[in-house]
Amino acid sequence: MQSEVQFAGFGGQGIMLMGQILAQAAMQAGFEVVWIPSYGPEMRGGTAYCTVVISDRPIGSPIIRNPKHLVAMNRPSLEKFASTVKPGGVIFINSSIISIEAGREDVDVLKVPIIEIAKDLGNVRAANIIALAAFVARSKIVDFDLLRESVKEKFAEKEKLIPLNMKALEEGRKAALS
Repeated sequence: MQSEVQFAGFGGQGIMLMGQILAQAAMQAGFEVVWIPSYGPEMRGGTAYCTVVISDRPIGSPIIRNPKHLVAMNRPSLEKFASTVKPGGVIFINSSIISIEAGREDVDVLKVPIIEIAKDLGNVRAANIIALAAFVARSKIVDFDLLRESVKEKFAEKEKLIPLNMKALEEGRKAALS
């Protein structure tokens, strides 16, 4: 079993952090994992992205042209990557700022207004954790409890942020299952 996830959005949306947390949760589950960030001109307002490859066997190549899943945090990312997702995968759409459809009938499309949910929690910066939680809850790519533990570990040095992020995880999961 191998699954690939493309996380994409504007710089500053927490794209790399989402990939790192998912990779950590997958490692805790005992999977082979590769996390590939994309740096460069994307950091100056373009589309920033990273890929996470999760497998139960050694990963032959970290370069993926057709990921199984996509987490699109902005419209340019959806437009750029939606057509590359394998049939049967999940395309997560940040419906707070993306008003178009994925244009795919052969994938599971999950639209969540993460910015509004984050504002209700009191901090818009939690939007990426809401998105990650919703994606994991829908795709079941890793166990949700492992995701929760990975978020706690990632924010261990900023302990005051852990309660907010635990609430963000639960809100994201609820949004994916409703």
